Amino acid sequence: MPHSSFLSEVKDAVTPRATLLILGVIALQLLFIASYVGALHDPKPKDVPFAVVAPQAASAQAVTRLERLPGSPLDPRALPDAATARNQITNRDIDGALIIDPAGTDTLLVASGGGRVLANTLTTLVTTLERSEKRTLRTVDVIPSATHDPNGLSSFYLVVGWCVGGYLGAAALAISAGAKPSNPERAAIRLAVMALVGIIGGLGGALITGPILDALPGSTAALWGLGALIIFAVGAATLALQGVFGTIGIGLVILLVVILGNPSAGGALPPPLLPPFWKAIGPALPPGAGTWATRSIAYFENNAMTTSLLVLTAWAVAGAAITLVAAALRKRADTTPPAHTP
Repeated sequence: MPHSSFLSEVKDAVTPRATLLILGVIALQLLFIASYVGALHDPKPKDVPFAVVAPQAASAQAVTRLERLPGSPLDPRALPDAATARNQITNRDIDGALIIDPAGTDTLLVASGGGRVLANTLTTLVTTLERSEKRTLRTVDVIPSATHDPNGLSSFYLVVGWCVGGYLGAAALAISAGAKPSNPERAAIRLAVMALVGIIGGLGGALITGPILDALPGSTAALWGLGALIIFAVGAATLALQGVFGTIGIGLVILLVVILGNPSAGGALPPPLLPPFWKAIGPALPPGAGTWATRSIAYFENNAMTTSLLVLTAWAVAGAAITLVAAALRKRADTTPPAHTP
């Protein structure tokens, strides 16, 4: 091939659009590495909601001692009795509790169903403190993770799968019929397809992790409904970003859901062990809201789910609305005749 012909082929292949897309891929790759390593490389407990149950004279002293620990790993508060502490763990108000018995062995209550890493971290921390005071300690896991979910990660992986179904489903629609629907009717059809994908995918995920693999306890019907909402929320958000930005919208969804959402979801590391930035954004993104709600269904008697469900609903509603509005504006632009120039 002549040298000039080869250069011409390269010039035709390396268009400005292709160059921007490749640069975007490289940027997403580097952001992926920075996000995951930044969030997960150095877990440290920070302001873990924690309770102390002790005789009145010792209670305030124990809370003060825990408040003054270097780095503020715990956010302690006094509770009147062990039953109240167990109830607050079940309600997801606290992550652990220390029951002090001046005449005998102290008891640490943890809940590995909310994340094995956090339960182990609290056990190590409190055991070290008790040893420094020459006291004995026993640990009781009041909400243990399931036998086939020893590390409490099945809920996170289930939600990741549901999120993948959401944005890949929307991406498949874009590949088959163009990133931007030409009118609101076509946009509505895409949203209806995503709702169907959510119903089927939500049921499939609930059955696989529940009755089939016995990885998660809790209501299969509740997990099905949650899965359908997660898939539709992510799918609608993907359709919205594609409707506004075209193919680039898929990259933006990957940025929000995968690069920012997954490491901040509280799966590998529960929220109290995440750095401040990831701890702050996690609950507002679908993976974080979904993981919290899934664990609530599986282990915590459906408690403390309202905020997560509202977050997922907001993503679904906003995504659907933007998808329809973007399609309507596109139709209007396509049908508006060009202005006449005298």
